[in-house]
Amino acid sequence: MSSLKSHLYKLCLTFIQNRIENIEYSLQQARQASNDDTKSSAGDKYETTREMMQQEMDRNSKLLYEAGQQKIALQLIENVDAAKEIKNGSLVLTSGGNFYISISAGELNYDGQIFFAVSQASPIGKLFIGKKVKEELNFNGKKYLVKDIL
Repeated sequence: MSSLKSHLYKLCLTFIQNRIENIEYSLQQARQASNDDTKSSAGDKYETTREMMQQEMDRNSKLLYEAGQQKIALQLIENVDAAKEIKNGSLVLTSGGNFYISISAGELNYDGQIFFAVSQASPIGKLFIGKKVKEELNFNGKKYLVKDIL
């Protein structure tokens, strides 16, 4: 794997690990708030608060699961070699920007260059999969010419 792809991979891994830590912290806070909430004379208020905390914990549990799945998906592409066709794990240099087909981590800045980490399941990621150098694609009214695949 190229040094550039290796750095982008590490940036994506840091992104997803930070996301997991933030979700775990939110989940812990919601559990703590639920445990600290003692039954007051206003029983309905207690039940409403408890239900809201449970909904927050459920939402965070779902987000944590999804983030864990993203981390697994990212780990599967850690050592993807360059290929003639764009696939999951490819670094794609185009006329309209540079894209790392990995996870949806947004804009990555490395060594003063901007790269967009996109999932192969994202709308633009789906368009990239299978394309070769010198092929074009259109996304949101913008043309992208594939210059190189790393």
